[in-house]
Amino acid sequence: MKFDDLDKKLRIYETYQDRQVLPGMYMVARIDGRNFTKLTKEKHDFQAPFDERFRDMMVETVKHLMCCGFNIIYGFTESDEISLLFHLRENTFGRKTRKLISIMAGEASAKFSSMLGDVAAFDCRISELPNALLVEDYFRWRNEDAHRNALNAHCYWNLRQNGHNKNEATKRIEGLSVSMKNELLHTYGVNFNDLPNWQKRGIGIYWENVKSTGVNPLSNETVEVIRRQLTTDMELPMGDAYNRYIAELIQRNEA
Repeated sequence: MKFDDLDKKLRIYETYQDRQVLPGMYMVARIDGRNFTKLTKEKHDFQAPFDERFRDMMVETVKHLMCCGFNIIYGFTESDEISLLFHLRENTFGRKTRKLISIMAGEASAKFSSMLGDVAAFDCRISELPNALLVEDYFRWRNEDAHRNALNAHCYWNLRQNGHNKNEATKRIEGLSVSMKNELLHTYGVNFNDLPNWQKRGIGIYWENVKSTGVNPLSNETVEVIRRQLTTDMELPMGDAYNRYIAELIQRNEA
């Protein structure tokens, strides 16, 4: 059998289930660390509940993903997860989900592993959202999830650091309301409102045009140039203000 015939015969088994995200649909990739609790709490000496070195590695992973060949206009990270908003007209690989998922997971795993000096793995899924309002709500959902997780994490680790084992700490905070969890932290001298916003709301990364000066190599004259660079925002708003934040970012990139 000729190679062309063999290729045609077998290629279909790779591609027959290929699906593409429809034009006009917003795409958001969500990338999550696999077994990161064991990796960060047992194998490596990261501080609990939050570690600035781990935070910075996640931010650098987001920046890497936003520069690896796709038009991604916004990245968000909290804990060991990342959400990436593709430009509405992104069409790399024909918007095939298997390509998007495998590349995003692979690139994230490779980048984080190289910084950690150990094997770290991420998985990926794609949300297909039909309008900008749902995109706003998606990121608000992750933003509020960061807030909930931060409150639970601070409660859990304060209990652990004050003599409670895993089961006792978990059971102690089960069923507690937000106000009760805040009161629990107060007993340990922690005011949740005073904690850094990046812990409570996550971190945003977006592209920004920045003016700078350079020298024209032909005329030796000083000229003003505009460069596109990634900006990291560790003071994200919450609630309706965050919806507006995402809406403005989308409008700015679709103009």
